[in-house]
Amino acid sequence: MSAKTRAKEPKGDGVTGFPFAPERAGSWKITLPCNKAEGEMLAGEVPEIALLDPPPTLMTSEPDPDKPDDWQLDVYVEAKPDKALIAMILALVPSAKGLKPAITHIPEEDWVTLSQSGLDPIRAGRFFVHTPYNADHAPDGMTGFVIDAGRAFGTGHHETTTGCLMMLDKLRRSGLRFDDIADVGTGTGLLAFAARSLWPAAKVIASDIDPVSIEVTAENAVANRIPIGRGRGQVELVVAAELAHRRLKARLPYDLLIANILAGPLIELAPVFGHAVLPGGSLILAGLLDTQAEAVARAYRRQGMYLADSIVRGDWPTLRMVKRRN
Repeated sequence: MSAKTRAKEPKGDGVTGFPFAPERAGSWKITLPCNKAEGEMLAGEVPEIALLDPPPTLMTSEPDPDKPDDWQLDVYVEAKPDKALIAMILALVPSAKGLKPAITHIPEEDWVTLSQSGLDPIRAGRFFVHTPYNADHAPDGMTGFVIDAGRAFGTGHHETTTGCLMMLDKLRRSGLRFDDIADVGTGTGLLAFAARSLWPAAKVIASDIDPVSIEVTAENAVANRIPIGRGRGQVELVVAAELAHRRLKARLPYDLLIANILAGPLIELAPVFGHAVLPGGSLILAGLLDTQAEAVARAYRRQGMYLADSIVRGDWPTLRMVKRRN
């Protein structure tokens, strides 16, 4: 898979990721070529797909970096697709008009192998992230995490997660210290785990609107020997939308808040996140395309913040906003 990959999962929190593991007996995949513009459009909300029950999982990727406009759409469904669904998928990619989609059955017993065995370990700053199906030891001088590529977004294989890891590493190398950290929309828990490893005396809380993500994060915490709890050096887990949980509110304000979601929710939540950050504190924002970066940064400037740094991975920037002290 190309690193430029974006999937649409039926989670409802604006957090999207790859891969999605169906929990029923096998699944089916519909594959079509698409162009870059269509691929980027499908990375956002697709109302006609979201209304289906159950909604399919959409994944767009750039198979060949030397052909930046030639993307691919893969659609995962739990049952054999009928003509109506195929027609709906074809309508999403006008550039594929007249082409016959490739339809593949994926047996249940093959899904984990297919989804994880091909994922190479990720190196991002000092972090080395791998699945249980590949390397099990971090190189010397690197911090390793094992993250299952399964039910939640955030394995490190998408540019947005990689960018966040690199930004966290950069903050630590610059000598900055944080004592109260929140990872909103945590997915697999990876970013919360990484922040805890960099600032082991800090209090860290990780939240997600999806209970499955918090279950996955708890499982990953065990696999990585991350202590769960409310104390320093531990990671607290809560199911919550935005910051709407008494535990998240009780710990306001944060000196570091991480939000790897999508541009629309980031803009909408600017007043909430801006209020939640301590003066002088940092806010890491990701999940947005480069064409959306200015609109996102502008929303946070209105909240008394300024753009202190950015890291761009392909089409996916990671922004670091800092709240002014006056």
